[in-house]
Amino acid sequence: MTLTRRLFSAGLGAGLVTAPHVVRAAGPELGKVTLRIGDQVGQNHSRFKAAGLLDDVPYKIEWSVYPAAVQLHEALKAGAIDIGAASDSPTVSAIAGGSKIKVVAAWSNGGRGTRLYVPKGSKAGSVADLAGKTISPTTRGSVSHYLVIGELAKAGLKESDVKLAFLNPVDAGAAFGAGSIDAWATWGVYGARIRSALGARVLSDGAGINSGLLIYAASQSAVDDPGKRAALADYADRVERAYRWGRANREAYVAWYRGFAKQDEEIARELSDDDLAYRRLAVDDGVAAGLKKTFETWTAAGVLSGEIDFDRILYRELAIGA
Repeated sequence: MTLTRRLFSAGLGAGLVTAPHVVRAAGPELGKVTLRIGDQVGQNHSRFKAAGLLDDVPYKIEWSVYPAAVQLHEALKAGAIDIGAASDSPTVSAIAGGSKIKVVAAWSNGGRGTRLYVPKGSKAGSVADLAGKTISPTTRGSVSHYLVIGELAKAGLKESDVKLAFLNPVDAGAAFGAGSIDAWATWGVYGARIRSALGARVLSDGAGINSGLLIYAASQSAVDDPGKRAALADYADRVERAYRWGRANREAYVAWYRGFAKQDEEIARELSDDDLAYRRLAVDDGVAAGLKKTFETWTAAGVLSGEIDFDRILYRELAIGA
């Protein structure tokens, strides 16, 4: 796993958010804080830079880049980072695996972004046509795995009717390009790359199956530390501000995504639309219910077991700006 780390420092900015109260942390306190952020494929760092949101940060940021949520959550569990974002499925899997994390912020885009792809020359016209074929749901317990489970059930197939090949995104992409797998469920930039480079076709967009939940989870130690807690609040506000910047400057956002994902105009626009559909949610009973539904899907599928008190893992008091 390759980590790229960069340091940034600078002053406080207010986020455009939905909550009615405002927090302003003392500068000297934040000036001593280093917030260690896990960033899937470097997207938040790149987006913040494009939006000008790294120009006034009052604490230091140490970025660590991970190829997928599994590695990010391993780092969170090990205490190597303070906060990171992932979909609900890997978040629930990490909690079930003993990770002592707190859900501090959440967004939803209604389920956009995770899709099931087949190669350009595939004769499969529906998921039912994949019976007897090899599908990579990317990593076990991922949002893509969740999509595959749902699509198989919807098509009247059992997992035993197909061969599931769990691969990290890089290996899955190589296998898809080599024809070693017949279908690949993946998200965001990974799907964009195979569509652009290989002409991959979308077999399912996950409508009615994908939850669309994006969960920002932090370590218990970061939540307990007053300085880091203030930095977590500011970081979450900047995430929301980045989405708002994109919706207000769509062409600039598409241009950023074209460069970041190295894709053509059409695919960059679709990826941008997926991203800009995210809306911030209150960390409340609704988020707990969504996570519980995901957990119950996994337990029914035999992927996870045990019980989780979802109210316990929510941190509802993260101060947010206005």
